[in-house]
Amino acid sequence: MKYTNADSLLPEELLQEIQRYVHGGMIYIPKRKDTYSKWGEQSGTRVMLNLRNREIREKFAEGATVDQLIDQYALSSDSIKKIVYSRKNKS
Repeated sequence: MKYTNADSLLPEELLQEIQRYVHGGMIYIPKRKDTYSKWGEQSGTRVMLNLRNREIREKFAEGATVDQLIDQYALSSDSIKKIVYSRKNKS
């Protein structure tokens, strides 16, 4: 993470207000909450897992057993059951 001197970045009145709370120390300013990405969105992992889960649900609906899906996808019994029996993320 790159640090920037507040003197060169912030207006004088804002800098003085911040100095009322932080005296010469370092402070981390987080991103605004509306700029956060959800888990896996930037890497593509979320899309990949949604596609995998849809495939698991389709195979289960076509007659594959939980044990077959465990072997095929190397997931636990609980994970497979959560995928095939939950109403969430049925897309």
